[in-house]
Amino acid sequence: MKKTLLLLFIFNCPLSFVHNVSAQRVITTERIEVTNRLDQHPDPEALAIMERYKPAVDSIMSPVLGESLVGMSGGRPESLLSNWAADVLVEYSDFEDGRRADMGLVNVGGLRNNMPQGTVRRGDIILISPFDNRLAIVHLKGSDLLNLFRDIAAVHGEGVSREVRLVITKDGKLIEAKVGGQPIDPERTYRIATLDYLAEGNDRLYSLKKAQRLDVSNLFTRDCMMRYVKEHSPITSKFEGRIVVK
Repeated sequence: MKKTLLLLFIFNCPLSFVHNVSAQRVITTERIEVTNRLDQHPDPEALAIMERYKPAVDSIMSPVLGESLVGMSGGRPESLLSNWAADVLVEYSDFEDGRRADMGLVNVGGLRNNMPQGTVRRGDIILISPFDNRLAIVHLKGSDLLNLFRDIAAVHGEGVSREVRLVITKDGKLIEAKVGGQPIDPERTYRIATLDYLAEGNDRLYSLKKAQRLDVSNLFTRDCMMRYVKEHSPITSKFEGRIVVK
C-alpha cells in the first residue's frame, strides 16, 4: 500500500469541521508556524522520501557561479538587488541589433529571494528569479515613458538601471525623470530592457502596453543573471539615488 505525504499549511485557525457526517467525527486543526524550529525534529519518513530526489536537485542548485561582495535584498524605492537586476538586463539587451537598451526595468515583486554575500550558486539565482520570464525590449515613445515613470512613482518605486534618475513624492507622484542624464524627450523613442511579463503591462506598469514595438529574446532573465555572475565575479551593487523620495 502506497503512503502519501500531505503537507497542509493552515493560516487561519483554530478550525474544526465534520469529516464524516454519519459518525459525527470532528477533526480539529491548529496553526503550525513553519520555522527552522521544525528542523530540530525532522520526520524520518519525510526525509526518506526527499532523499530520493536530493541528488538530482543538488546537481541543479549546487554549482558555483561566482562571488558577491555584498548581500542584496529587494525593496522600494531603491534596493541593491533591484539595481543589480535592472543593470543585468541592460548588459544583455544587445540581442536585437547589437545596441544596448537605454534603460532596464524589473519589478521588485518578481525578485523572490535575496542574493547572498560570498559564494553564489546556481540555486541562489533560481530562487531570486524562479519564473520563465524572457528578456524583452520595449520601444516606447518618450511621452509614454513619462507615464511609465508615473506608474513607477505610484507604487513607490521599482528596479531601474543606472541610466535612470527619478524624483518622486511620498504619496506616489512623479516630480522629475531623466534617462542618461537628460530630461525625457516626449517625441523620442526609448528602448527599455525588461521582462516579457512586464511588457504586457502587468504589475501595474500599464504604460508598457503602449509599446511602438516589442522584441522578445530567447533568453530567460535568470540565465542572464547567471551569465553575469560568471562573467563579472565578484559582483557588487550600491545605492546610487536612482529613485529619490521627497
